[in-house]
Amino acid sequence: MLTRAAQFALLILLGGALFAQRNSHERSDWNQPVPPFRIIGNIYYVGVSGVTSFLVTTPQGHILLDGGFPETAPLIEKNIAALGFRIQDVKVLLNSHAHYDHGGGMAELKRLSGGQMIASRADAVVLESGGRVSFEGWKNSWFPAVKVDRLIADGETVQLGDVKLTALLTPGHTKGCTTWTMPVTDSGKTYHVVFFCSTSVPGYRLVDNPKYPQIASDYERTFARLRQIPCDVFLAPHGGFFHLNEKRARSAKGGANPFINPAEFHAFLDDSERDFQRELKKQQGDARK
Repeated sequence: MLTRAAQFALLILLGGALFAQRNSHERSDWNQPVPPFRIIGNIYYVGVSGVTSFLVTTPQGHILLDGGFPETAPLIEKNIAALGFRIQDVKVLLNSHAHYDHGGGMAELKRLSGGQMIASRADAVVLESGGRVSFEGWKNSWFPAVKVDRLIADGETVQLGDVKLTALLTPGHTKGCTTWTMPVTDSGKTYHVVFFCSTSVPGYRLVDNPKYPQIASDYERTFARLRQIPCDVFLAPHGGFFHLNEKRARSAKGGANPFINPAEFHAFLDDSERDFQRELKKQQGDARK
């Protein structure tokens, strides 16, 4: 007969095993290969099924945004090559936010390309720790640490050739969550592209969080700020956020570019803010009990 302490320990072990199994299945599902393709102008999709990666090309070299899981890096390299480009010509590496499913492949991609890693100050701490320093405390979320070569502040820009991306700090999902914006010209017209970070609340403590006291107010300021920016082309760290699969299928058939949709981003923000406010009110109610 197991003691109560032993029973509790066994439950913890079993729970950890189930979490690891679920995490492993999710990673596998999200890391399925996707043929690379041009989204608009000089922006290409080089990511996988569940986590995105974008290549912005210039004659002076290329910019790569997000690196997926650690195991995604070889697939990104393969996708870049399939488009006729070289990983060695990637001069700049950017990150939307320092989670293992978006920053996990950065160390390997930096090694392969020799590119300059650029990130916000708050997320650089997490990237350089390999996820070991973060407020979330997720299990199984560590990844290969990557050295950040340049810290970028809110409103600063990254320029390569005639391409200029602007960093907007939109904290909440991570302390240094960075939304990147750029203009792109396609068929003689210029469009506002937004590489959104995230505003989801994946089990976060929003009330009385000792590791991130201002988390709720950061989310609220982020929603307000994101509503102020124009967006014709909405891109994001997970394909499901912007209906990647459906748009890719429609794009393959020709006709109007389905990625151009000026109403989509703000509709997404409406839904996301409702989810955030619902979770915040629930946690505030629980805290008063």
